[in-house]
Formats: sequence, structure tokens, C-alpha cells
Amino acid sequence: MAVLSVQNLRKVFAGKKPYVAVDGISFELKEGEILGLLGPNGAGKTTTIQMLMSTLAITSGKIVYFGKNLTKHRSEILQHVTFASTYVSLPWNLTVEQNLDVFGRLFSLSPKVFNKKRDALLERFGITEKKKSRVSSLSSGQITRLMLVKAFMVNPRIVLLDEPTASLDPDIAKDVIEFILEQRKENGTSILFTSHNMGEVSEVCDRVLFLKKGKIFADDLPKNLAKKAARSKVELVIADGVEKALHIADELKMSSKVDHRSIQLELDESQIAHYLSALADAKVLYSNINIIQPTLEDFFLKATKQKETP
Repeated sequence: MAVLSVQNLRKVFAGKKPYVAVDGISFELKEGEILGLLGPNGAGKTTTIQMLMSTLAITSGKIVYFGKNLTKHRSEILQHVTFASTYVSLPWNLTVEQNLDVFGRLFSLSPKVFNKKRDALLERFGITEKKKSRVSSLSSGQITRLMLVKAFMVNPRIVLLDEPTASLDPDIAKDVIEFILEQRKENGTSILFTSHNMGEVSEVCDRVLFLKKGKIFADDLPKNLAKKAARSKVELVIADGVEKALHIADELKMSSKVDHRSIQLELDESQIAHYLSALADAKVLYSNINIIQPTLEDFFLKATKQKETP
């Protein structure tokens, strides 16, 4: 079931030469789904999120949460939708505790529920000792973790996460990813997730939307997008039978390169087992093998450069 439906969403910034930032995009976010929103700078990701949060007026189209139009039911809907970003902070002169208290009141949390949830999340993200500190004294990584506490403290149904690990050390970023997956598993939280870390996106996202020049360029599973970008590579060091190995590759119409006893092949993933079986039948011996699968980063780079829809 879709908890968010975006229909022909469009945003045009007025001026002597109007700028179309988002150009008629449509997509759905399902209950319990983690949906990646990717694209190069200027693709329309931030503008889309701002419209989803109703902090930026739409030019045309429709945003529907839980079957209700955001324009008509804004206050009711935003009681169940939160946002966290590396690039947004909280009032610097207030303490961590004061900031979270204000947010808890906005979401009508009882003091008992609020205190329990707040303290558990502060401990989870390792910033309990900063509860009485002003936000101005926190590091960028601590502020990012505080934004995540704020976003998940109210048991939201949907969370919009904009680059949630961008300013974090690798160990903390890994913990954040684990936390996000736990929230989906334990609470069925639906998440819209942006990141420039393609490995992270592949790990956490069920599906990926790729925006380019304000339009949806691709919509698929991360592994499927990776396969569209490039073929797999197999690197072999042949101990005996280089010519046979090359002959088999030619018969299977595989692109190949050879350097003395090293062979590099480009082939579809489905061909790998067949090729290795053929080598065994031909009694070709190899001392080393390295299989390189295409990645989501391959797709990102290719799609960013590509001019036409795939």
C-alpha cells in the first residue's frame, strides 16, 4: 500500500527566464519501503523534498499522504512525517534538551513518552552527555545525529532523510544505516533517502529513483540499475591454456583483453558460470580469478553523462 503518492509534480521558479526545477514527476512510496532519491546536483532532489514537506509551494500536480491531499490536510499529515538533513540545523542558542522539548510539544507527545524516547535515542547515537549543551557547541557530526533523534523521536510513519550520513565518520555512518534498517523492520517506517554514497544506497534502499534535469530518468532496484550500466568483468590468471580460454570467450561472443597470462573479460552475469564450466571441460587451468560486478556508482556516472533516456 502506498503511503505517499506524487502525481505529475512540477515546480517552476519565476523570472525573466523561468526555471523548471521539477518537471512532472510521479512516484509512490510504499509502506515500510526505503526509496532512494538520487541524481546529480541540480537534478531536483532538494526541491522535491521541500515540496513534500510543504515548505515550498508546488506549481502544479498533487502530493497525497495516507490517501489525503497535502494541500488540504497539511497539519494532520505532518504529524506523521518528519525530516532530517545534514545541511539543516536547529536553533543554536537552545540546548539539545530544549530543542527536542519544543519538537516533542509540536507533536503533542506526553512528557513520559517524550522523555523515554528522547533519552533512548540520545544514548543510541552517543550524545547523551550533550543533553544540556547548546547546539552551537556541537560538532557537525553531533548535529547530524541530533537531527536523526529529532526525526525518529515521534514514531513517524514517514521520514525524509537528506544525506543523513554525509558528515559522519565511517563507524558512526554504519551505525546510522543499521538504525534506519531497524526502524523499518521494527516500526514499518517508510523512508525517502538521498545520498551520494552509492554503496550505502545499494545497502539500504529497496528501490531507487534517479532524477535528471527535473525528470525521473530511471526507477528500478539498485542491482538492476547497476546491471544496466555495465557488464560484469572477470579477470583470470591462466596457468595453462591461454589460447583455449580466449577461443572459448570468442565463441561466447565475450569482449576480451590479454596480457601475457592474464585475461580480462566483459560478459553478462549469467554467462560467468557457463564460461568457467567451459574452461573446466577444456582442461584450462587458472591460478587466480577476480569477478567484478557492476555497481550503482557505475550507473550514476553513466546516467549523469547520458543524454537520452535508457
